[in-house]
Amino acid sequence: MQKGSLNKAQLIGHVGNDPESKFTKSGNAVTNFSLATNESWKDKNDEVQERTEWHRIVMFGKMAETAGEYLTKGQLVYVEGRIKTDSWETDSGEKRYSTSITADVFTMLGKKEPKNSNDAEREAANEDDLPF
Repeated sequence: MQKGSLNKAQLIGHVGNDPESKFTKSGNAVTNFSLATNESWKDKNDEVQERTEWHRIVMFGKMAETAGEYLTKGQLVYVEGRIKTDSWETDSGEKRYSTSITADVFTMLGKKEPKNSNDAEREAANEDDLPF
């Protein structure tokens, strides 16, 4: 790390889609998912405004395997990592950019809220099966 330089993102949000896991030719796991963070505030008219920011999360190795196996859409999760921006040119010569967070750490903060009482009963019955 260069002196005086820091690239660190800390996010708490809800998983936006079930993680997608793949393996490289060398067998290294790579998992991708979106993460939604929300903020709300009152505007000058005292009305509540809300905004959702979407983040692309990328994980590698054993952490990627764990996330791919246990994370599900809607779960609350803490992610810590580095901001990375990739760029490329389209066939028509346009420059495109994509920013993601390459995760170093993640922590599951809760289970997905059940949609109905049958889901709640099923999740309560399976609670002993959690890996932690």
